[in-house]
Amino acid sequence: MPRLAIRGPIFHITDNPAENPSAWSYLPNGAMIIQDGIIEQVMPDDELTPDMEKSFPVFDYENCLICPGFVDAHIHYTQTRIIASSAPGLLEWLEKHTFPEECKFSDPEYASLVAVEFFNELVRNGTTSALVYPTVHRESVDSFFEESVQRGMRMVAGKVLMNRNAPPELCDGEDLGYQSTSEQIRKWNGTNRQSYAVTPRFAGTSTHDQLKICGKLIAEFPDVLLHTHLSETKSEIDWTLGLFPEFKDYLGVYEGFGLVTDRSLFAHCIHLSSSECERLANAGATAILCPTSNLFLGSGIVQPIHLSSYGVPTALGTDVGGGTSFSMLETMQELYKVGCLNGELLSSLELFYLATLGGARALHIDRYVGNFEPGKEADFVVLDTWNNPLMKNRLEQLNSIEDELFAYAIMGRAQNVQETWSMGKRIYARDSLPMDYLVH
Repeated sequence: MPRLAIRGPIFHITDNPAENPSAWSYLPNGAMIIQDGIIEQVMPDDELTPDMEKSFPVFDYENCLICPGFVDAHIHYTQTRIIASSAPGLLEWLEKHTFPEECKFSDPEYASLVAVEFFNELVRNGTTSALVYPTVHRESVDSFFEESVQRGMRMVAGKVLMNRNAPPELCDGEDLGYQSTSEQIRKWNGTNRQSYAVTPRFAGTSTHDQLKICGKLIAEFPDVLLHTHLSETKSEIDWTLGLFPEFKDYLGVYEGFGLVTDRSLFAHCIHLSSSECERLANAGATAILCPTSNLFLGSGIVQPIHLSSYGVPTALGTDVGGGTSFSMLETMQELYKVGCLNGELLSSLELFYLATLGGARALHIDRYVGNFEPGKEADFVVLDTWNNPLMKNRLEQLNSIEDELFAYAIMGRAQNVQETWSMGKRIYARDSLPMDYLVH
């Protein structure tokens, strides 16, 4: 890969701004030097010498904003085609829409087709890394990782584990998914920028024995993640505790099988008790906030600052297809609104942290991506105000990067993503590539 430079306004966050408000950097006229896909340095652009500009290509992005690629901490690629499907609640939505669609992913051709569509949407929206649900089928996992490797993206996923309360064709067999999960961990984890997550769908779709298997897997493979759902709706909580009456609360079910650690990520976390928040914080487990999905399915309103007040690490997820958009910008907007309803005013820095470095930390990939520190992989997005004169006019009135970020968070959409780069390669360009440019 050639050496190259990216020139323009460059912004990134170096620590959680809720704890360290000055932990960010903005160069209105910056240059990022990249060698072999790795960031060498970020500097003022007037430090680019004529000899440097002659020796390698320089990509200019005046009047844009260059920031780290977005990290979606919870999304279902196998629900791409059922986005905007109506149902009265989560459990009904799963039964009516999700399970019938996921049955199709035993077909590797179908799984590969949807994987292409899914990745096209990710890059169109500036997302360069994600923690992803496939289905129970090995075909769905292999199709996902194969597509990710082909595009050179850093992703985390794992075969869904279910063995009850779902259609038979979506349930694991006698070994409860142990063998296939073990084999896929060995095949994919740590290979070509891919990582693995042990993924029970949620407690209610696994028996006690299968949750024991999940605990066994994360003990045998300590560098994998644990990814599941927690306390999304009140009816789900009641149903789960009916299946596991020996536990006092929902989190206790996962704790009882050794599934709550500093490598555990729990999507939603809306209806948690104070005790559950304290125990999540003590374990270092992450709560993934999914506001568009929670609003769409009527699940409830998460309290991001409330969780943070207990010391619970948080990240941000679109949760497509319960979520209504692949855009992390739109997801920031909805999280801000939800915070306002709770009397919690999230700053633009906090929103962008959740969508970049905060997500990378949650996925345990922050040593590779999440900001522009030297030595990290060059995953970034170029934002602009294309086809949005209202936003362009708004930005012209602003005098601070915090206000500019806020405008992007509240008004931003997929059309604001001019380009997406992964490992120093441009993998999406809005103005030159059609939506089906990577179909193969």
